[in-house]
Amino acid sequence: MPDLYAPLIERTPHPAKPPVLLVCEHASNHIPAAFANLGLPQSTLQTHIAWDPGAQGVARALRAALNADLVAGSVSRLLYDCNRPPESPGAMPETSEIYEIPGNKALTAAQRAARTAAIYTPFRAALAELMDQHPTGIMVTVHSFTPLYHGQPRRCEIGILHDTDTRLADALLAQPPAEFPHKLERNVPYSASDGVTHTLKTTAVARGWPNVMLEIRNDLIATAPQQHTMALALAQLLTKAIKTLKEAGNV
Repeated sequence: MPDLYAPLIERTPHPAKPPVLLVCEHASNHIPAAFANLGLPQSTLQTHIAWDPGAQGVARALRAALNADLVAGSVSRLLYDCNRPPESPGAMPETSEIYEIPGNKALTAAQRAARTAAIYTPFRAALAELMDQHPTGIMVTVHSFTPLYHGQPRRCEIGILHDTDTRLADALLAQPPAEFPHKLERNVPYSASDGVTHTLKTTAVARGWPNVMLEIRNDLIATAPQQHTMALALAQLLTKAIKTLKEAGNV
């Protein structure tokens, strides 16, 4: 498989101190032509099962606001979900919510290995290369979630998710300013028990970097102006939280 599966990497010329690494695993709904849309209609590929709508726009605006680096996925998570290990059924799911994924049915070991090598391995290598340049730093992964899942509405607006390292999540949730327009909740609509903290656990937690996963309800970031506004608000929260960690000697 060619290099067109490589992740998108955006560097900042003036990194923050400590450096911030933004990760957006589900940035794209692109499926190369060789996979024939995995047997799905184009309309389905516009839904949340194929990517995290709005997440890349927020991540890019956050990168600028925080003087951060960004690593983003370049293909649909249906082809390979870079927030899942190769052995996970969710890495190349046969079903997603109410949808069957024909092109992922009965994949052979060789087919799974080829996708892993083409998509997951370079994504992880990009993270490692950037992290190797610093003894410590901050990792923030950016995701969005659908407001209606299996027919049930989700009231949560922004989830602050973490694995075993709670430092950054605790700081974000401690005292959000009164003017912040959205409610923050811990470990909703998902948590580590759902397997969603794979990137955090195996990179940031493993290296001792404070980290957090942001889950934003996608109707709040449906347009470019909404994404920009959300990113600026989150950047203020993150800047305050990171300052708190630095003052406490936790980064």
